[in-house]
Amino acid sequence: MTSPPNTMAQTADFEFSALSEATNYRRALLRDFDAYLQGNVLEVGAGIGQITSDLLRRPQIKKLISVEPDAAFCTRIREQFPEHDLLQGTVNELKSEFDWDAILSINVLEHIEEDEEELATYHRLLQPARGALCLFVPARPEIYAPIDKDFGHFRRYTRPALQKKLVGAGFELALFRYYNLVGYFAWWLSFCILKKRSFDVSAVRFFDKAIFPAVHSFESNIYAPPIGQSLIAIATAR
Repeated sequence: MTSPPNTMAQTADFEFSALSEATNYRRALLRDFDAYLQGNVLEVGAGIGQITSDLLRRPQIKKLISVEPDAAFCTRIREQFPEHDLLQGTVNELKSEFDWDAILSINVLEHIEEDEEELATYHRLLQPARGALCLFVPARPEIYAPIDKDFGHFRRYTRPALQKKLVGAGFELALFRYYNLVGYFAWWLSFCILKKRSFDVSAVRFFDKAIFPAVHSFESNIYAPPIGQSLIAIATAR
C-alpha cells in the first residue's frame, strides 16, 4: 500500500499566499496538459484549490474528483466549492467506478516516500480507459534546499530516474522534458546559496509577469532546456 505523504506536506502551508501570485505559471502549465484534461479527471493533491478552481471551469471535463489528505486544506476547498466532489485522503482510499481519462498530479509525487507504488496506483486507475497521467514534479537533486525539506519533499527528480519509474509502472511517455531553466538558477541562488526559507511575494509576482512568459514560450517552441527547476510529463497507460 502506498504510504501517505510526508507529514510536513500535510501540515505546512506551502506559502500558498505567495504562490497564488503565479497566475501565468499555473495557466501555462494547464495549457501544456490541456489536450489530456477531458472526460473523467482525478486531481491528486488539491492543496487549497488553486488548480481545482481552473479545472472546474473547463467544459471538456465531464467529471472532476479531487483528493487531498490535509483536513484544513479540504475545509478551505469545501468553503469555496461546496458542490465539488472532494475526498479527504489518498488515491488508495478512492472508491469510484469511473474509468479515468486523466490524473493530474502537480507537485505531489515528491511528498510521497513510496513514489513507485503511487505511480503503479495511477497506472491501475488509468489503464481501463488508457488514460493519461499529467505529472509535474521538482527537478534536480543538486538544488535540493532546506526549503524542500520544510515543504516535506523526499526528493527532487532527474529525468533518467523519473523516466525509469514511469516506464517501470507501465506508462508510455507522450511528453517529457525539463521545465523552467531560469527558475532552476533562481531556486539555487535563493534557497541553496542564500538559504531562504520562504517565498518573497513580490519576487514571485515579478517573475510570473516579467520573466516566465518569455521563458516558457522559448522552452516550448524553440529549445527544450537540458535542466530545469521542474520536470513535466504526460504519460499514457498502456
